[in-house]
Amino acid sequence: MREKIVVTGAAGFIGSNLCKMLLQQGYLVIAVDNLLAGTLENLPQGVEFKKIDVCEPDFSRYVEGAAAVFHLAARNCLDDCAKNPVDTARINVMGTANVLQACVTYKVPHVIYSDTSAEYEGIETFPSQVDQVKPMSIYACSKRSGALIAEGFKNYYGLNVSTVRYFNVYGPAQDWRRVIPPVMSAFTIKLLQGQRPFIYGTGEKRRDFIHVDDINRFHLKLLREREIQGGTYNLGSGKDYSILEVFEKIENEIQSGIGPIFKPELPGEAFRTLADISETLKTGWEPKVSLEDGIRAFIAYTKDRLARG
Repeated sequence: MREKIVVTGAAGFIGSNLCKMLLQQGYLVIAVDNLLAGTLENLPQGVEFKKIDVCEPDFSRYVEGAAAVFHLAARNCLDDCAKNPVDTARINVMGTANVLQACVTYKVPHVIYSDTSAEYEGIETFPSQVDQVKPMSIYACSKRSGALIAEGFKNYYGLNVSTVRYFNVYGPAQDWRRVIPPVMSAFTIKLLQGQRPFIYGTGEKRRDFIHVDDINRFHLKLLREREIQGGTYNLGSGKDYSILEVFEKIENEIQSGIGPIFKPELPGEAFRTLADISETLKTGWEPKVSLEDGIRAFIAYTKDRLARG
């Protein structure tokens, strides 16, 4: 009998890639999403899709019998969160509490809470260590609140919760529909369409990019290895690149001959992200997809998607 795994936020970027990997490994996957940000086209064939908001009381029945729940559902666009703070708290805090309560009710053995490197927004010491956080934005504070709720469930109810803190994840199905898309999508799509992409600021901001396949390889490891469960892990590459360097790497592959348009800095963005992955490396995991290989694969994926309309 196949083990049942529940993934919330399954129709989003990381969630849909995780569902695909879980299916390939033979799991029964229950894909939960309210489709506020995710899309059905992201979901791989073979999942059991449930359209429901994680805040709804009826959500709890879907975790019954699950071996694990990956909780990725969240409002995560910085600008969107700033404009909708109450709904951000509803989804990212109350939604998390509802998921965790359901897991307690149905005695789910393991919950993986998806956190964010935005927890380190106010920290100026690099690389960022898991025990030093200073969230500043509405989004980051809502995710910190969710993480604290998870700690409460761990300490009070004995729920086995692991926390994974994502840095700048990229790869297939990355959300390009935002008002301000992630840089990898924004640069690639614009250049392939013969348009000049935007760089906000001077391009000197630095980011730690990690491919979604590397993220999900750690998810699988965490799912299977009981001895590493219950901790908090940074998921990044341990290397950072300037936004301008990333643009140049993408342009070198596409060879469009097009330069960027520099626009004013966006408010609330950290100047740098860089993960301390020393504890994550101790589990036996390491990032395998180089930025150059990841960019080439992402350009090929984006070309195919644009060709299909």
